[in-house]
Amino acid sequence: MPKRVPDHRTSRQQKLQRLLDKGIDPYPPRVTRTHPNADARDLFLRQVQSEQGESPTVTVAGRIIARRGMGKNTFIDLRDSTGKLQVQLRADLVGDAYPILRDLDVGDFIEASGPMIRTRTGEVTVEARSFNLLSKSIRPLPEKWHGLRDTEQRYRQRYLDLIANNDDIMPTFVQRSRIIEAVRSFMNARGFVEVDTPVLVPIAAGALARPFVTHHNALDQQLYMRIATELYLKRLIVGGFDKVYEIGRIFRNEGVDQDHNPEFTMMESYEAYADYTNVMSMVEEMVHHAAQTVFDSSTIQYEEHSIDLKPPWRRLPFCDAIKEYGGIDLTPYLQGEATTDDLIVEARQKGFDLAPGPVHQVYDKLLSQAVEPHLIQPTFIIDYPMAMSPLAKKKPGSPHLVERFECFVVGMELANAYTELNDPMEQRRRFEEQEEARRLFADEETDRTDEDFLLALEYGMPPTGGLGIGIDRLVMLLTGQTTIRDILLFPQMRTRD
Repeated sequence: MPKRVPDHRTSRQQKLQRLLDKGIDPYPPRVTRTHPNADARDLFLRQVQSEQGESPTVTVAGRIIARRGMGKNTFIDLRDSTGKLQVQLRADLVGDAYPILRDLDVGDFIEASGPMIRTRTGEVTVEARSFNLLSKSIRPLPEKWHGLRDTEQRYRQRYLDLIANNDDIMPTFVQRSRIIEAVRSFMNARGFVEVDTPVLVPIAAGALARPFVTHHNALDQQLYMRIATELYLKRLIVGGFDKVYEIGRIFRNEGVDQDHNPEFTMMESYEAYADYTNVMSMVEEMVHHAAQTVFDSSTIQYEEHSIDLKPPWRRLPFCDAIKEYGGIDLTPYLQGEATTDDLIVEARQKGFDLAPGPVHQVYDKLLSQAVEPHLIQPTFIIDYPMAMSPLAKKKPGSPHLVERFECFVVGMELANAYTELNDPMEQRRRFEEQEEARRLFADEETDRTDEDFLLALEYGMPPTGGLGIGIDRLVMLLTGQTTIRDILLFPQMRTRD
């Protein structure tokens, strides 16, 4: 009967046991690393260049990603977050520790100490005098791990994706961090104060979105995950703050596609004594600043498009955009001379797929289908129909429009902003209209009435410019990624049974 060959995991467990039998702790609590890999390499190159004495002695640490043995001489590629570095382990230099190499595998973490040299092939190398196991990997990396391409596995097991495709994807997430840092430094430099607002709220208001519902046991109260930070930030403007912002997670019970995830990161800001024109200028300057700070350029490449982020950006009124790209004049619909059903019929005749629903949804779908795909270079669509914007102030001289803009780049919405409505009576009337639309259409995405916010507004809020900018989409734009899952470390996935 043929002998059963143990699987790789069993083999590694056997190696782990042999290490334990030798009195070696496979998961020690201390590491003595002196330099990250990149710093060790730079130190050696600087010393070689300046011709200063002996080569530096370092202790480096990382994951074994490759090993090559030649008798009593073994080369190991060690990788940490700064990059790969070769380590040479020779039996005559590491002595009695050399046989331990037989129980080490690709995937294990080790530290190695010794002087730095160049091998005969010219590769910068740590010539180890000692080494220690830091963490034994029990499960082997996937087959052909260095070319992991299974998309679902990459998203479900992001740690494997980071191991396998480190050089390709790690820079994107480092850039994400730097982009957020650039946004934060930009806002701080303009005098904004960063604040925190509740994630669990009694009323899910401030946006047109379906909320996630939860229950607080101690309070015996139904609560919602926030769908926006807007109404709490505006309470702070009422309270006396002039400039506030928050960068945080938002939760919307919606579908998943290339630029939507049920939880995402947004930056919202509110500035007293400003309007939407001031906010427009701030947005284009902020995005330009982030691109210059992180990529040292005002031009980025997104697929086949070269995108110029240098201000000023194009400004295009909503109704003009619908007429230019959709061939539909919205004037009779805004003035009540024709109905929403009439608009749906006309839009269908022009090839757009609109379904019956609240008027704000019809306008939004028309914009998405007729206009957005054409907005490649940065464009502000401004002056929206009032029905789409229950929290925005009316545009003077235009009774059916409000001072609102959305920013689009490469056909993707990047930001949404208003001159904020600060008339409490008008705000209540708008909320009531939204509630009626919810009743008529059973529409869970219609904005909700927040009585506590209306109470705050009655104490007086100064003229205010508000902004919401999608951090995830900003990262997508600046890093050239076409799906939101590639800039989220842990995108939402359906749970496997």
